[in-house]
Amino acid sequence: MRILGIDPGIAIVGWGVIDYAGLGTKCRPVAYGAITTGADEKTEDRILTVYDEMTAVIAKYKPDCAAVEELFFNTNQKTGIIVAEARGVLLLACRQAGLPIYEYTPLQIKQAVVGYGRAEKHQIIEMVTMLLALPKPPKPDDTADAIAAAICHAHTGTSRLAEYYNKPTSMAGKIK
Repeated sequence: MRILGIDPGIAIVGWGVIDYAGLGTKCRPVAYGAITTGADEKTEDRILTVYDEMTAVIAKYKPDCAAVEELFFNTNQKTGIIVAEARGVLLLACRQAGLPIYEYTPLQIKQAVVGYGRAEKHQIIEMVTMLLALPKPPKPDDTADAIAAAICHAHTGTSRLAEYYNKPTSMAGKIK
């Protein structure tokens, strides 16, 4: 299974693609990076860049599904709205490519990757680097977060229990 992990943002969108062959196997890195936009650009141009570049990533690496970090904001509402708009086009790019979309909270991702839901950023980066045997930590930090979302899905989203509880977004509301 090829998993695309996404850490939504407007200035920086982290993304990472991993391959996972199933229980008892290790995740293998395929590619990772970041989509960046400038603060001096119009919001609609930034959103277009996010959409176009994510569409290109999906077309190039052909993932089987997407693991997307849910948003968590408790301060600046205006920034939160713009990031939510960018997240919307990221979900659209995945949906248009026919990808099942799985969403995870930051707490779930940290728990799955580090083993502690309140882990700090440097701990996530260290675990992602170690689990994928990367030669150096991925940069920027948002990229490590995206890879962590993909690893989270590999570790939790592919279990039999998760098949029941964690249906893709397209199946939401159809579980009885």
